[in-house]
Amino acid sequence: MQKIDPRSTSCIWAMALMLAVSGCRDGGGAAEAGSQPDSTTPRMEASSTKQNAARFLTQATFGPTDASVLQVQALGYSGWIDQQLVTQSPSHLTYVDNQLAQMKLTNPNAQLGAPHFHNSFWFNAATSQAQLRERMKFALSQIFVVSINDVRFDIRSASSYYDMLGKNAFGNYRTLLEDVALHPIMGVYLTHMSNQKEDPVTGRTPDENFAREILQLMSIGVVELNIDGTPKLNNGVPIPTYTTSDVSNLAKVFTGFAWYSPSPTNETFLGENRDPQAQVRPMIAYNSFHSTSAKTFLGKTIPAGSNDARAELKAALDIIYNHPNVGPFMAHRLIQRFVTSNPSPAYVGRVATVFNNNGQGVRGDLGAVMRAILLDPEATKVGTAPGSGKLREPIIRLANWMRAFNATSRSGYYLVGSTRYFGSLGQAPLTAPSVFNFYRPGYVPPNTRASRARLTAPEFQTVNEVSIAGYANTIGGAIWDGIGTDSEVRGNYAREIAIAHDADALADRMNAILMYGQMPASLRRRIIEGVNAVPIPNGAEEAAYARLTRVRTAVNLTMLSPDYLVQR
Repeated sequence: MQKIDPRSTSCIWAMALMLAVSGCRDGGGAAEAGSQPDSTTPRMEASSTKQNAARFLTQATFGPTDASVLQVQALGYSGWIDQQLVTQSPSHLTYVDNQLAQMKLTNPNAQLGAPHFHNSFWFNAATSQAQLRERMKFALSQIFVVSINDVRFDIRSASSYYDMLGKNAFGNYRTLLEDVALHPIMGVYLTHMSNQKEDPVTGRTPDENFAREILQLMSIGVVELNIDGTPKLNNGVPIPTYTTSDVSNLAKVFTGFAWYSPSPTNETFLGENRDPQAQVRPMIAYNSFHSTSAKTFLGKTIPAGSNDARAELKAALDIIYNHPNVGPFMAHRLIQRFVTSNPSPAYVGRVATVFNNNGQGVRGDLGAVMRAILLDPEATKVGTAPGSGKLREPIIRLANWMRAFNATSRSGYYLVGSTRYFGSLGQAPLTAPSVFNFYRPGYVPPNTRASRARLTAPEFQTVNEVSIAGYANTIGGAIWDGIGTDSEVRGNYAREIAIAHDADALADRMNAILMYGQMPASLRRRIIEGVNAVPIPNGAEEAAYARLTRVRTAVNLTMLSPDYLVQR
């Protein structure tokens, strides 16, 4: 029997996918952000516990597995969250250090590169039991953005940064904010590493990059917000949260911080004689380089005269942390990353209220915030109203495939490497093209029904002809041959092969493991037709291959469908 490689049709599938996904443009289409499913879409009933559990896990993890669905059924949503809040992730820094040690056994001059960090990401995404923490790390990395696209960035530093996000994932936002501000990779990325106080003689002023972005992108945003995330207005105009003077004054706070050293000197401040652990240890204060002038921002003043850089940083972060915008700002950003691109003001308000007070008088409890996000009625009920749901990110789609089909790595290291190029997924962790992430939270696809309805669809900012074809080819290749170095990460389709003779049963399996019971009848028919187009011959070897082909066809058709790509 001649083998038929489904990838030979990937161009056709990519074209169809492009038309469907871009269908939010004039003329309609199933993948419009917030569009309603067709009338044949099954509705999830409260008694459909496996479907409900799978949908919950789609929001909270890198994808449901048969085992995790049973776990959620046994523990309930709240019990599962309780367990996840205390489950720890494997260390990315330990992973890359182990990789480096292995490489140096054969090459003493071996060095780490970005693919080594990405391998550790895929290892955790596919195998870690701390799935909620893994998803939270990924979400936080898109709010507190650093990017390793630049050759300046040390991979051990990037790995320790991701570990730091995981350590703080369910801790307090205030602690997270300080750890972000002092991490060396952030210091390099947003240029407050070795930032020096103003000098009126030379005209030098402190670098303002980090001061601006910590306000705009990491804490309060650019306009004042009500508790429900809607903008406060003055004569119908949004009120700015800060001014250029606020930024320039805050920038003075972030002076005098530079590389860790057990014996700090002016030379180590500038990066000379660097300690081997300086890339992974928090920056330290070099008080002689710190501004001692008064610093007035956000309506507060840090008095002049202090040369204690660390104390002033803490005071400044306390001011930011207690700004009333932080609750609704973080609530909206995190809801978008897990549940829906267009949360209602009421949803944002409920989560922001928990941020402000977790019920025990604690502000900024991120574990309580995540519980509020995932257990909110807008998260637990299937959205059919315009604006509900979100586009699944390419990284999440590939991780979903790995988990759904128990993909294993022959090396044990998940050597997938970087997927940031548009010929691949067009996205990889810590590779955002700018501090604004891969897409802006308020992005609206132009000339679309979504734009006319004033609906945001952030992930659509990465959707174009090239990225769609890249995803189609990458996921098709993974499904067919595996992915990574020598295609070493491969799916295990044993459960699906066992039912491959029954196209109806195979379609139902795709519905259960990939689409939590929401597969439209029209897609189900297409899958059944595609599977039945592959006959099963009599010969044992030929029959085995035909069964595998039927499974791969079903998976491919499902994961390339707009109905799969839009999470509701």
